[in-house]
Amino acid sequence: MNRTLPTPRLPEAGATASAPAQAPRSNAPWRRGARRFLRNKLAVAGLSVLVLLVLFCFVGPLVYQTDQTHTDLGSALLKPGEQGHPLGTDDVGYDILGRLMVGGQVSIMVGLAAGVLATVVGTLWGATAGYVGGWVDSVMMRIVDAGIAIPATFLLLILSAMVKPTVPLLILVIGLVSWLVPARLVRAESISLKQRDYVVALRAMGGGHGRAVLKHIVPNSVGTIVVNATFQVADAILLVAYISFLGMGVQKPSTDWGAMLTSGITYTYAGAWWLILPAGLCIVLIVCAFNAIGDGLRDFFDVKGQGE
Repeated sequence: MNRTLPTPRLPEAGATASAPAQAPRSNAPWRRGARRFLRNKLAVAGLSVLVLLVLFCFVGPLVYQTDQTHTDLGSALLKPGEQGHPLGTDDVGYDILGRLMVGGQVSIMVGLAAGVLATVVGTLWGATAGYVGGWVDSVMMRIVDAGIAIPATFLLLILSAMVKPTVPLLILVIGLVSWLVPARLVRAESISLKQRDYVVALRAMGGGHGRAVLKHIVPNSVGTIVVNATFQVADAILLVAYISFLGMGVQKPSTDWGAMLTSGITYTYAGAWWLILPAGLCIVLIVCAFNAIGDGLRDFFDVKGQGE
């Protein structure tokens, strides 16, 4: 039985053959990560609180202008609402609302900068230790273990007593005592990643350790790094509040939220609750906001949930 092949259809006159459609580059993993982040209501609330606090501290002084340099003893310890001060004044006449904005700028700037510095140092240290391995890893991680054994607050108090605290110095010192935890986390990631095929292939082709760490180990640890960075910022803000509360923070007329707590604690028994409650509430809100954002970023980078 003869079989005839189907006759191919020729394009009609005037018709042009269309090129096969190219599939657009997919951003599906990022979209799925964003959806998981947005489903985390606590993370969205934390991000909203953080944005509001940043606007309050950095844009607020442009709208609500106060003198935070010269004292006004005639207006000291005014209650909220008196003489045009929505949150009252402190013991030397500074407007509390304006003081919150100025103090928030220092707390947020120090926290962000110190958190980024700690994350960068800890990432490079941990990635190098985990990738190189051997005696280098042992020595580097023993240094980390020794540093973790010493309380960070204790080191900060000693350094603050030796030198005059300034904002750049606080950033440097807090950053250099906070990199230990990121180093341990990234080291664990590095030990796992250095066994991957692309890293083994790079080493077989003669690639250097620096290239392997910077081009493969660190980029593939970005999820762990970013999530931990949010917690580092929250911890740095708390450390600033700790040492400022103990009187070792930035000096007047500069201030931060921890220093505001120190200044107001003396007058709380006299009923001046407005000296500590606003600053304490701001510290709690921003620390909880960063922790909630970190939890949401963990969902964002969750590889197991990418099929959702």
